Amino acid sequence: MDYESLLELFKGRRSIRRFKPDSIPDEYVGKIIEAARWAPSGFNTQPWEFMVVRKREIRERIVELVDKYASHCPGIEDIREPWLRDKLAPQPYEMSWTNAPVFIILFGDTRTKGGLPMRARVEYYREQWLFVSSLANAFLHMHLAATTLGLASQWVSAVKDPWVNSMLRELFKAPREWEAFDMMPVGYPDEKPRPKFMRDPEGMVHHDVCKEEDIRPDEDIHDFVRKTRTWVISRARKAGK
Repeated sequence: MDYESLLELFKGRRSIRRFKPDSIPDEYVGKIIEAARWAPSGFNTQPWEFMVVRKREIRERIVELVDKYASHCPGIEDIREPWLRDKLAPQPYEMSWTNAPVFIILFGDTRTKGGLPMRARVEYYREQWLFVSSLANAFLHMHLAATTLGLASQWVSAVKDPWVNSMLRELFKAPREWEAFDMMPVGYPDEKPRPKFMRDPEGMVHHDVCKEEDIRPDEDIHDFVRKTRTWVISRARKAGK
């Protein structure tokens, strides 16, 4: 693959919030997982475990758990910084990813941390960063693989909430050492995403030293955050209709 093809793959990967209920081939799910297992991981610990969920009743139970978690989200937005608290606070919306035919939950087995160098293991945050970044690598591979197969995918990070995580372990009869990292609903897209709001590349690359004029002022950061939140929230509300 040449660079331009790789860049087009990156640009084509988008979070999709509306799916067709049509089933997808088992072969596609296998290819997604095969791509993920080749991801780089800290000291090659390969902490990943993949839970593929096709049964409707199990998917519906997962939706219930995530919905209970999400019910607290609007209220907590009230404590956001005053400069970003106004009309941009997200409102509840139908989670339209719920009709995706397949959910793939990426778990990490915490016992694999034992394979990390002791210098990392004695530092809790470093040990955890290596564990989490390894899972993040695998999860990104999953989404890129789905894109090459013409499939849509979404991130449902609510599964890593401690309560949801515990309930999922009970649902799957999984060991306590497994921690949910993220869940990917996957299927055929039922929407065409709008152009992605992207930060201007000018000013984000620094050479050898960070000059004072290179540092974005607070007002610029605030303006960018307002714009990108508006873009994300408007997409979510549109998908829920």
